[in-house]
Amino acid sequence: MSVLLTILAVIIVVAVWIVILYNRLVKLRNLCEEGWSGIDVQLKRRANLIPNLLETVKGYMAHEKDVFRKVVEARERALSSEGARERGQNESMLTASLRSLFAIAENYPELKANQNFLELQAELSRIEDEIQKSRRYYNATVRDLNTAVESFPSNMVANLFGFRKKEFFEIEDEAERRVPKVEF
Repeated sequence: MSVLLTILAVIIVVAVWIVILYNRLVKLRNLCEEGWSGIDVQLKRRANLIPNLLETVKGYMAHEKDVFRKVVEARERALSSEGARERGQNESMLTASLRSLFAIAENYPELKANQNFLELQAELSRIEDEIQKSRRYYNATVRDLNTAVESFPSNMVANLFGFRKKEFFEIEDEAERRVPKVEF
């Protein structure tokens, strides 16, 4: 009888252990999805701001059609991206095209003084800050999930229930990774 009770106790302990690990993996997966949702919201806010920015700039920079086309194309690619890696690559291209737009805008003093342009530029800057915060949160939750999926013993439960590693949302543009050169 004591052997039967011991076997039953071991089965119960293993079952509780599996339930605890499973619930932890579910929590981590949900945190990753929440983090991705935060990034997605900020990226959509930025994408929605871009047409207003382009309309404001068009009147001043009528002969800069190529810049407008690149920004619009980059925006469309970013909005139609699937997955964190592809979205990260396309968002980097969009950021680069926006940088070129702002660089060209430097040549138009009347545009730089335009209140709508200044407000849109400030809003874009705030959104970029929020994207960075969301990216850090998402990547932290992905790190935690990936660690749990790969670590023993939770990797056994992860494999049993089909939990998979997630992709980080990384900066693909090498220019963004470089430390800026400061000169006095």
